[in-house]
Amino acid sequence: MPQQDRGERRVAEVLEAASAVIAEVGYEAATMTAIAERAGASIGAVYQYFPNKEAIVRALRHQYADEIEAVWSPLAALDSHITVTELVDRIFNVMVDFMDRRPAYIPLLSAPRTYTRDPAARHRLRALFAALFRERQPALTAEAALRIANVTVQVVKGMNPLYADASTEERREIVREFKLVLLGYLTSRLQ
Repeated sequence: MPQQDRGERRVAEVLEAASAVIAEVGYEAATMTAIAERAGASIGAVYQYFPNKEAIVRALRHQYADEIEAVWSPLAALDSHITVTELVDRIFNVMVDFMDRRPAYIPLLSAPRTYTRDPAARHRLRALFAALFRERQPALTAEAALRIANVTVQVVKGMNPLYADASTEERREIVREFKLVLLGYLTSRLQ
């Protein structure tokens, strides 16, 4: 990673360009040359920071994981008196909004898995949900709340592949179906 501001800006430009190219043509069709052209950089400059497309994908996935954690963090501040329906709506609305703002996220789901998220970061997200659930239902043990949080995250993640393969109109229906699944589950566990 670069040590100077100019290098950091160039990395950010390359990642933004890669995101745009991958969103337009998909992971498989995206090339380092197309990314360099979109970034307004020489191919050599791109290779200076990223030895291959997989390294760019790892960087984008890391960036997106951090962004997802950041957009889900405000859920911890939700009033414990909101309904489970409102909670489920917020959870999915945050995720759908993220996918709409980061259109490369969906094509990156099909990229080879060469990046694994830091276990501590994964735990922070689940701990956020667990704390929210314990606030709603104080009788829950920490272990039960974390288990419910794990299931919640997996339900939301389970939507992603179906969402990725669906048309724009069908995506709304898929989100609706997953909201129903999570609503039924959380209603039975938190009330």
